Amino acid sequence: MEDMVIGSLFFLSTAFVIFSYLYFRARERQMMIEKGLSPEQINELFKAKRNPVTWLRLGIVVLCFGITLGAGLALHETTGNEFWLPLFIISGIGGGFIAAFFLGMKYDKN
Repeated sequence: MEDMVIGSLFFLSTAFVIFSYLYFRARERQMMIEKGLSPEQINELFKAKRNPVTWLRLGIVVLCFGITLGAGLALHETTGNEFWLPLFIISGIGGGFIAAFFLGMKYDKN
């Protein structure tokens, strides 16, 4: 019973996020058309919003998560203490966000 509830919540929350993204993106474009922008102007505006540094930041955070997950699992297996895994994951993700922030600032200046 519990597995079914968790699976259903995961599916519903994922569907909600995807639906919200698509809805608000379409709503934003509709508002731009109502203001009188041409399709070419709208495409140029959306192309200008993309930032390649965002993928770098996301990659740093995911890399830190993976490294600390592996280290936490290894320490959990060797010592048998359960507090290593959450400690490593939380501190690793925090360190990843800090590193991503400073690296992003460095690339945003250029």
